[in-house]
Amino acid sequence: MFGIPGLGEIQPGDDLAGQMIAALRATGLAIGAGDIFVVAQKVVSKAEGCIVRLDTIEPSQMAREWAEEHGKDARVVEVVLRQSRRVVRMDRAVLITETHHGFVCANSGVDSSNAPPGTVVLLPADPDRSAQELRERLETAFGVHLGVIISDSFGRPWREGLTNVALGVAGIEALVDCRGQKDSFGRTLQVTVIAVADELAGAAELVMGKNRQVPVAVLQGFSFAGEGSGREMVRPSELDLFR
Repeated sequence: MFGIPGLGEIQPGDDLAGQMIAALRATGLAIGAGDIFVVAQKVVSKAEGCIVRLDTIEPSQMAREWAEEHGKDARVVEVVLRQSRRVVRMDRAVLITETHHGFVCANSGVDSSNAPPGTVVLLPADPDRSAQELRERLETAFGVHLGVIISDSFGRPWREGLTNVALGVAGIEALVDCRGQKDSFGRTLQVTVIAVADELAGAAELVMGKNRQVPVAVLQGFSFAGEGSGREMVRPSELDLFR
């Protein structure tokens, strides 16, 4: 895993793929077939203009009441509510929602960290499309088959700490289904489906970090090439025991 520094502050409308290619070439790292790029959601969102100025937001009564009760900015709460299709839980100053993409996460993925003052950054509208567009540009530049993961940090039920997960996926399998295979004692696996894209996103976070200004990592030596998507990693409601 290699962190790729040197992108600088991404602005709306910037050519993110072009800046990634230039930064990568400056490192001298050779790119080969099957390499996987993990790209932080924040820089993708910034390049795509998914930024909201808070001085344009008029909070609803619900947002005002929640913000006042918990010491939050009512404008930010309003943006969170607008980015959700369903509020899952509002408790102890934590707002868990289901986004329009189907992700269940804190604050609809709305984030003010590493955002220009007076703004918040939203999740990309279509992370899989974003991943595919980056993949096409990178493959054209380097002439080999590549994978791309758009990653973001999510909290987890039952466990402390954040970990990166895959929001958008292109050029690799997102899930590897081991059902029907035999374990070392000959028993048939019944439920084992490995969240490969999430595991790769989490691994990449170790060389990216939150405050190192390294929003891109390259993973080499992994062999699960294929065609997957971030959408397939969202558990259907009829299979979710906790909705």
